[in-house]
Amino acid sequence: MRPLRVLAATGAVALGLGLAAAAPSSAAGTSDVSVLHGVPGLTVDVYANGDKLLTDFKPGTLTDPVKLPEGTYDLAVFPAGEGPDGTPAIKADDVAVPSGANITVVAHLSADGTPVLTPFVNDTSRIKPGETRLTVRHTAAAPAVDVRAGGTPVFEGLENPKEAKADIPAAKVSADVVLAGTDTVAIGPADLDLKEGTNTIVYAWGSAEDDNLDLAVQTISGLHSAPGGVPSGTGGLLEDGLPMPLVAVTVVALAGAAFAGRRAVLATRRG
Repeated sequence: MRPLRVLAATGAVALGLGLAAAAPSSAAGTSDVSVLHGVPGLTVDVYANGDKLLTDFKPGTLTDPVKLPEGTYDLAVFPAGEGPDGTPAIKADDVAVPSGANITVVAHLSADGTPVLTPFVNDTSRIKPGETRLTVRHTAAAPAVDVRAGGTPVFEGLENPKEAKADIPAAKVSADVVLAGTDTVAIGPADLDLKEGTNTIVYAWGSAEDDNLDLAVQTISGLHSAPGGVPSGTGGLLEDGLPMPLVAVTVVALAGAAFAGRRAVLATRRG
């Protein structure tokens, strides 16, 4: 088992500049958008509406959130240095971004190993005093899993690309992920410090067959129920270990995700 380590999020400046250039000029509002690159094996460039957002975006990178104006976007992911005139590895047209949401777009592998692009809307609703929110997302090329806390299953039979969440007492927990109905550990254990008033979002990504499963963690803070709290967040990658409670809502439909070529792609948060 490798030691847990948190890596700083990168790419926020490039993402912000790119989104500003690609944004619809008539947008009435904005959403906070992060990108997570959860497909092993390929460094990519990311484009929105033909404008470059990210350059040399590496697997396992989670960007900080940026303000993206409300509107629709054509997203394309190319192997680094090959776009935008070549054939994209992933292309998604007419991606709808509403106003006032907190969204993480994840480039990841489907259960059968096909690279896909999935948007998740992050729950930034208020949390009761003394509690925390834990969200887990299965975005790995792996079968259904059970999420355990202290060796006891908390959520069972979670499948890619589903998610789940729960508001629980703030605490430090040891969590791992096992193949559904077994004691075979797929990821973890990982020690998670679930602080009061935060939404800790854990992503399982990578490939079980290729033995490169990993964990990315996104934290949205400032969700205390007391007046004056302002949602904010930090992005980071946590190696080895995995989630538990799960059930967040995927809104913002991403139409037409088509992948051409090998397993590779893109990926992020703040509020």
